[in-house]
Amino acid sequence: MTVTADEARRSKGGAGEAATLGAGDVLEVRVYQEADLSGAYRLSPEGTIDFPLCGKVKLYAKTPSGAADALEQCLANGYIKRPQVTTIVREFNSKKIYVLGEVQKPGTFPYDDNMSIIQAVTLAGGFTKLASRNNTSVTRVMDSEEHKIRVPVDDIGVGREKNFPLRPGDIVYVPESFF
Repeated sequence: MTVTADEARRSKGGAGEAATLGAGDVLEVRVYQEADLSGAYRLSPEGTIDFPLCGKVKLYAKTPSGAADALEQCLANGYIKRPQVTTIVREFNSKKIYVLGEVQKPGTFPYDDNMSIIQAVTLAGGFTKLASRNNTSVTRVMDSEEHKIRVPVDDIGVGREKNFPLRPGDIVYVPESFF
């Protein structure tokens, strides 16, 4: 299904998605004065970590501070009096974008909040000489359906169009120009 860039900009989701945890992310947990509980934990495909004393703790879709709150709550349930937990995301493996086609360095890149298509193409080293810049497309899952969105990147670069915001999981494809 094809949607316009304006329709994709207006659709729900996107804002703040990079700040939430997902499968494969690595979270460093520090428990004040409890070195045995502190360490790095990778979220399982189910979005949980195996945390000492607590067992499996679901952290999927939580912010890092929400994860700290969940771990504090678990530890306060009869294990530690007034626990103090801090968390730092070491790797956001669940939040990636993919840039393919006529770019210098196609590949997978970490998603950042408010990332635009211009930033993604720049991360991929810019366009090749054969790139059809105004026929760039973004494949995005919306409402459990895959949509292709045509994004005129050349027009964005000269100010004729608004920059296009990306979301985690987007696939940017730059086709070859045939002239």
